[in-house]
Amino acid sequence: MSSTTIFLAIFLLYWIIVSNLSKRGILDKYNISAHGPLLMIRTEKGLNFIDKIAAPKKFWRFFANIGIVMMFIGMASMFAIILLSDIILLTSLGTEQVPEPGQLHEPRNIFLIPGVNEFIPIVWGLIALIVTLIVHEFAHAILSRVEDIKVKSMGLLVALVPIGGFAEPDEEQLFGVKKDTNEDLKEDYYKNKNVSDEPKIAGRNQRARILSAGVMANFVVALIALSLFFGPVLGAIGPASNAMIVDVDPNSDAYDKQIRDEMIITKLDDTSVKSAQDVLHYLSTLEKDTYVTIHAKSGTEINQYELLLEKPPESEALGIRIMEVMQNTPASESGLEEGMIIKEIDGNPIKSLEDFRIFMAETHPNQVITLKIAPEYDSDNN
Repeated sequence: MSSTTIFLAIFLLYWIIVSNLSKRGILDKYNISAHGPLLMIRTEKGLNFIDKIAAPKKFWRFFANIGIVMMFIGMASMFAIILLSDIILLTSLGTEQVPEPGQLHEPRNIFLIPGVNEFIPIVWGLIALIVTLIVHEFAHAILSRVEDIKVKSMGLLVALVPIGGFAEPDEEQLFGVKKDTNEDLKEDYYKNKNVSDEPKIAGRNQRARILSAGVMANFVVALIALSLFFGPVLGAIGPASNAMIVDVDPNSDAYDKQIRDEMIITKLDDTSVKSAQDVLHYLSTLEKDTYVTIHAKSGTEINQYELLLEKPPESEALGIRIMEVMQNTPASESGLEEGMIIKEIDGNPIKSLEDFRIFMAETHPNQVITLKIAPEYDSDNN
């Protein structure tokens, strides 16, 4: 039985139990509401803390006013992105330049759902989702208190496991909506002693600030996360090596010794390597029929593999290999093919990807360049 089947069975059992408890009224006794499998567990704890945080009212009103502007900018930006994407898609249909099906275009990767989207790990994705929900709801609660709107309760959202939090402003004070009978029965539990019992209907600006506060809080959290990621976090991360194994012949000794595609070569014997250029340079210094110890990383594990080097590569053959050539481009029309090795561009030696990047960064659109290809292809291409 697969883990997915087990999870679905457990979740179904949980849902049946929740439905049964809700029908019997047991959940209501503990001030818990059920909405399908979703539980809202309410508490008054923390309301005084919210009042303390909301004390600098001028700051929070300024914060929320920025949030109103950011909300409209975000809405307009998303609309523009969707519209532009549709235009690009429709025009590409007419020119036959629709991207080939690939991992990025799979339906599962369109949705930003942790565990479903291959690029969002389920654990870190759920942590991000929970933090986002809690910060969002706390912001609504803080601005409600800033505008003297009662916050009846706060609590957890649970669907088998906690998935977030919520704040519950008084809807009658916020929107002028009359509470139903069940809400009246629970009033004694939700009553906030720090707020007047007199009904208060928030004005348009007050409602806008309260409702936009969550969006603004999410913007701030995203800004902090991006600043940390592109600052100290990314700066502290460095690749062990850029020398990746891209292909292993199934009939080779390397394959028999469990060397596989996408492994990263970190060392050859006792020499550290950082790029494919380093690998080729080291191997070109060895004698024929020499044994080489390859240190290769797969995931977080580094293993050693001893292989016989039957013929060292010639140093003059070093360059960069063309991995793919897009159709209907100047590169394909000039005769470039996958697998060719570029040795020079306009007379400049190209020994690594860094050399290639540096040269291409100084070029301009419609510039004609001359490539020198490794001798085995017996041609130069413009």
